[in-house]
Amino acid sequence: MESRTYYYARVSSREQNLDRQIDAFIALGAAERDIITDKESGKSLDRSGYTALKTTMLRRGDTLVVKSLDRLSRNKSDIKNELQYFKDNGIRLKVLDLPTTLIDYPAGQEWVLDMVNNILVEVLSSIAQQERESIHQRQAEGIAAARAKGKTLGRPAAKKPDNWNEVYRIWKAGQITAIEAMRRTGLKHSTFYKFCRG
Repeated sequence: MESRTYYYARVSSREQNLDRQIDAFIALGAAERDIITDKESGKSLDRSGYTALKTTMLRRGDTLVVKSLDRLSRNKSDIKNELQYFKDNGIRLKVLDLPTTLIDYPAGQEWVLDMVNNILVEVLSSIAQQERESIHQRQAEGIAAARAKGKTLGRPAAKKPDNWNEVYRIWKAGQITAIEAMRRTGLKHSTFYKFCRG
């Protein structure tokens, strides 16, 4: 089966324009029918055009061309997983902003391309790890700073309503149901029973 080249363009919202990416593909000789587009956020991989590419169009030996890696996803670990997917399925990825991915290596020298892809995967996974660690660090610093200022984090502790003692007493005596006691105190099921226990 003859190998084919597909092109993928994405912008994050309907108001944004795909023309710049599409023009770059057409300059490379792309036929419009081979250009797949999405106007959806890069936060999720669950996009109609991209899903169609992966599930029904791309086959082993095919090539996928994108303008930049963030057109695949904004999430570095997702990009790493996609690169691994393409590698495992024998799909060549060309990234216009990464010239080393565009070189056509002579037969027998595909290992160079493999090496480039492996370096990309390693670099991206270390960046993703670094980003996760810095996010956690910023969160921890934010929590520490808030606590130092005496701010309480999380949900405020629920307070017993003014009529709690009276309603609790008649509920315990069996004069009203728990549902009625919750209605009179305005408490949710879990909070009502939490107060009963403590």
